[in-house]
Amino acid sequence: MPTRPLNATAASLLGFLHEGPMTGWDLVARAQERIGDFWSLTRSQVYRELAAMESVGLVEAGARESRDRRPYALTETGRAAFAEWVDREPGPESIRYPLLLTLAFGSHVPAGRMAEFVAAHRAVHAERLASYERAHADLIAGGFDPYARATLEFGLTYEKAVLTWFDGLASEVRGGRTFVDMPPTEPETAT
Repeated sequence: MPTRPLNATAASLLGFLHEGPMTGWDLVARAQERIGDFWSLTRSQVYRELAAMESVGLVEAGARESRDRRPYALTETGRAAFAEWVDREPGPESIRYPLLLTLAFGSHVPAGRMAEFVAAHRAVHAERLASYERAHADLIAGGFDPYARATLEFGLTYEKAVLTWFDGLASEVRGGRTFVDMPPTEPETAT
């Protein structure tokens, strides 16, 4: 067993390795695709965690492939460590939303600049909602994994709530703009 409890990054990598051996590159891509909208992993974190997990026997590195890539496979020890991690209480969520931090100090930001920030962030959330809606249609059409569906439906609900929040912001924060008729992927420019 590992000498230290698994952190969420290491645990997520072990979770993905249940699908079969993957290189660090593959794991970064899989993480971005599957959890990137709500959990961030950097390439350096992935490679650091793979090395640490290999040193305690949670994963085994295979032979180097093209471009010096090495596939990693889950070991039985890694499988057991993941099972222990996934069975624990997840703990409370924490919000780290850079726009909210900037808004907290909004009185120090020129109104036009804040309106640009708000419009740009709203456009990102509108595009993310559209992407989730497309993914939801694909998931329903192809049968569904109830856990993937639950995660996706959280994303749909969250993005709808965030867009409602953006649309309800005070006119001063929005720079006097109305977002109701704004196309989802094109933020208005500041005037």
